[in-house]
Amino acid sequence: MVIHTQHQPEKPTEVLNSSTSAEGEKLDSLLRPQEFRDFVGQKAVVENLLVFCQAAVERGDPLDHTLLYGPPGLGKTTLAMILSAQMKTALRQTSGPALEKPGDIASILTNLQEGDILFIDEIHRLRRPVEEILYTAMEDWAIDLIVGKGPSARTMRLSVPRFTLIGATTKASMLASPLRDRFGHIEKLRYYDAEEIQQILTRSAGILEVPLTQSGAELLAASSRRTPRIANRLLRRMRDFATVLHSGEITRSVVEDSLQKLHIDTLGLDYADQQYLRALCEQFAGGPVGLSTLAAAIGEDESTVEDMIEPYLIREGLLQKTARGRMATPSAFTHLGLPPLHTAGTPQADQPSLLD
Repeated sequence: MVIHTQHQPEKPTEVLNSSTSAEGEKLDSLLRPQEFRDFVGQKAVVENLLVFCQAAVERGDPLDHTLLYGPPGLGKTTLAMILSAQMKTALRQTSGPALEKPGDIASILTNLQEGDILFIDEIHRLRRPVEEILYTAMEDWAIDLIVGKGPSARTMRLSVPRFTLIGATTKASMLASPLRDRFGHIEKLRYYDAEEIQQILTRSAGILEVPLTQSGAELLAASSRRTPRIANRLLRRMRDFATVLHSGEITRSVVEDSLQKLHIDTLGLDYADQQYLRALCEQFAGGPVGLSTLAAAIGEDESTVEDMIEPYLIREGLLQKTARGRMATPSAFTHLGLPPLHTAGTPQADQPSLLD
């Protein structure tokens, strides 16, 4: 079980670790906003959280329990850290899969200080016995533990400090209703628009001290799937290409060349996405075609296709899931530069009928 304790964060000034994974983590921390004023996007969520923080401070109470949900990479962990800084309290971090038994969460809760924030990422993956410990802790500031086994077993109640639980999840529907109902604030994070992603890229480029042109930022934002985490990751790769293969400045031409090398197109589709879309449009004439057939055609397992490839294609209006199977939209043919030979699932205009 990995638990991190964080007090009011200070902005890192340099990257010290030379290993790839450690450098990535350091850069993520470096690019992460430390205050609400630096956080771009999610305007309604940020405004609500500011009100809740101010009200809690004026009353002298801990911040009410908060659930943040939405797709990955939109800033749930960052908001938890900012809330900790705003409330001037410590942040304890862990994740749902790391809490394997009731004793794990009990030891964390009993070591919290008054007003501390406990952040649980992937909270929907908590085991049921661990989840049930949180019920009384969130409402009554106490936990009930079973001591002993068999006829001699007894219940012991331990008091815990008044704390704030911040849960982050990509699947809010998987939370048990008793746990979900105990959160005072439930906020959904949405995808960012192109202008917001450009602001994030400009800010990140300034922190990384890498020149980024306006046209380069626009193209990079369009390829970032409207997700800050992906935008910052691509920016770091653009910096690598610009440093080694170009003059060091990230221009539109540098972005175009680098995205081509990474097999990422202007909509943010990676190689697997493009392979799926081409198989659907070219090999199966736009569908309808079954999931298992498509997965076999591109050499991926069905769960990978359904969980990692199809959601973004559907969101961008390139794919439809119907009762008859997967169907490409006219936008998919246009994006691939293919002639819209026919509307998916209907005969082509110049294709002879069986009765001709």
